[in-house]
Amino acid sequence: MRYAQGSGLTDAERTTRERLRLQAVDRLEGGKKTAEIAAALRISVRSVERWRRAWREGGETGVLSKGSPGRPRLSEVQIAKLERELERGPLAHGRVDQRWTPARIKTPIGRLFHVSYAVEGIWRLLKRHGWSRQQPTRRAIERDEDEVDVWKKETWPRVRAPRRSVGPGSSSRMRPDSR
Repeated sequence: MRYAQGSGLTDAERTTRERLRLQAVDRLEGGKKTAEIAAALRISVRSVERWRRAWREGGETGVLSKGSPGRPRLSEVQIAKLERELERGPLAHGRVDQRWTPARIKTPIGRLFHVSYAVEGIWRLLKRHGWSRQQPTRRAIERDEDEVDVWKKETWPRVRAPRRSVGPGSSSRMRPDSR
């Protein structure tokens, strides 16, 4: 299993992996062969070779964990600037309607700060700073509630189809027992 840039590991797992690297370095310093170290630590030979190279180039610090590979974060100043831009609205950013979505917010973040976030990361960033999901109302501006009530009470009962009863000629699956 590969752990590219430490992805997929928790902090505890990253610490365990680092401890393995340091054990391998101790054995490398003792003159052990790559295959022996790999077998003793139950890791792949390629990992030991990669750690040997990192140890030669950077010493013991070369094999230490680089930490979480998390995405670059925006500073508080950048977040304040982003909020000002979002308050200007989607129309100011070339959108034809008044909806901000995380996918749409990704573009101004990239243009303003040259940082790339995943859509899920943008959503978490917004939630952390007090933004919530927009819930557009799906009602017409011209809607007249009184007229709607009248239609529901008077017109709808006349228009809707009558319910079919269960009986001879109906398509009901429940048939009386005809023995």
